[in-house]
Amino acid sequence: MSEPISTPGPSPGPAPPARGEARVRRLIVRVILPIVIVAGVVIAAFSYVHSIHYQSTDDAFVAGHITMIGPRVPGHVQNVAVTDNQYVERGDLLVELDPRDFEVRLATAKAAHEASLATAKAANISAKLTRVVAYAALDEATAAVRLAEAAAETAKSRLYVAQVQLENAQVAVTVSQATADEAEAGVAAAEAASNRDLLDLNRYQELHKTNTVSQQTLDHAAAQARASQADLEAARKRASAVKAQVTQARSAVKVAEGNVLQAQSEFAQSQANVAQAKARLAAAEAAPQQVALAEAQAEVPQAHAREAGVGVEQAELELSYTRIHAPTAGRVTRKTVEAGAYVQVGQSLMALVPDDMWVVANFKETQVGRIEPGQPVEIAVDAYPGKVFKGHVDSIQAGSGAAFSLLPPENATGYFIKVVQRVPVKIVFDEPPDLARYHLGPGMSVVPTVSVSHRPGAVARPVPPQAGSAQQAARP
Repeated sequence: MSEPISTPGPSPGPAPPARGEARVRRLIVRVILPIVIVAGVVIAAFSYVHSIHYQSTDDAFVAGHITMIGPRVPGHVQNVAVTDNQYVERGDLLVELDPRDFEVRLATAKAAHEASLATAKAANISAKLTRVVAYAALDEATAAVRLAEAAAETAKSRLYVAQVQLENAQVAVTVSQATADEAEAGVAAAEAASNRDLLDLNRYQELHKTNTVSQQTLDHAAAQARASQADLEAARKRASAVKAQVTQARSAVKVAEGNVLQAQSEFAQSQANVAQAKARLAAAEAAPQQVALAEAQAEVPQAHAREAGVGVEQAELELSYTRIHAPTAGRVTRKTVEAGAYVQVGQSLMALVPDDMWVVANFKETQVGRIEPGQPVEIAVDAYPGKVFKGHVDSIQAGSGAAFSLLPPENATGYFIKVVQRVPVKIVFDEPPDLARYHLGPGMSVVPTVSVSHRPGAVARPVPPQAGSAQQAARP
């Protein structure tokens, strides 16, 4: 049995709003909405006016120098003198490595340096001795040549005198021989005269016996015979004397010839001595070269000594590197070293954050047109709400941050979508923040507000060297 189908009737309309809801709607439309609109206008006007006088960004952070501390020599860590976040002064000890290996190296280098110094000193003394000996030998050889030449001149004079004496002796022999010949002739003439007078005497004696001649004639003949005999004896004695002179002259010639031979031998020996002395002088004249060679050879151990001295300095440096000191004042951060660890050269042990800090604010490129160096800045740090630090604009980077990124954009390839770039602006604090109260550090977020209505005037820009030199060259 089927049930009857009922047809729906007309649906009832919305219920009339209650009086309270209508009253709220009227209140919103008549009171709150105008207030919101007025507030929006006021806020928009305030934002516009604020943007005219101030430029701000939340893309900003605190920056500072971060000094990474690492060893310059490898070794085992003997002592770590600091802890995390500790404030240290410049020169404070941070880490100490085991110095024993480096002390041994230093002792070895010093011993090698002392040995090389002794060798260099000996070489220097040897070079000085070579100079003295070489130049003394040169002076001696020069004096020997002069002495030998003087002796040669003396021998030459003696030879000349001996030759003159020989010539004189030969002349004397010739003269004495002529005198001897003359004496022999005189003896022959005296013998002839004596024989004649004897014959005359004998004849006169025979005639006297017969009284043919007078006694006077006989006496005269006898006297004449005796005179001739005396002349003969005198001639003979003279001839003997002249013969003795000839013999003596010939002996003198032989002596003179011996003297000449001896003088010739002495002269030849003196010439040989001169040649030998000149040869020694020629060898001694190499004294400057010998001295230069000795001094050059002495430079080698001296160079080794200097090299050993550098080795000592290097060993001292390496020993000093076992004590790592703070290069600047700051706070210790990221300490990763512990006593007993073995560290390598350049390994990061810790970082030092100095007190010198500034702010890097990445403004939009549409904002930096009105920002100039010198403009005052109010710096709000997110970590300290309500605290405002005073600063000023130091400089504006020459280029956007994207241009110096690891992968700069290549707008000339593919599709191009214009993106507003960020330009880093360096802001420095007017007064260093009190870091004992406000623990500021690199990377902390800040909100800088630059008073762009302040016009500090044109800031002198550094002139490039080439442009500066061109301007100076252009001046009269």
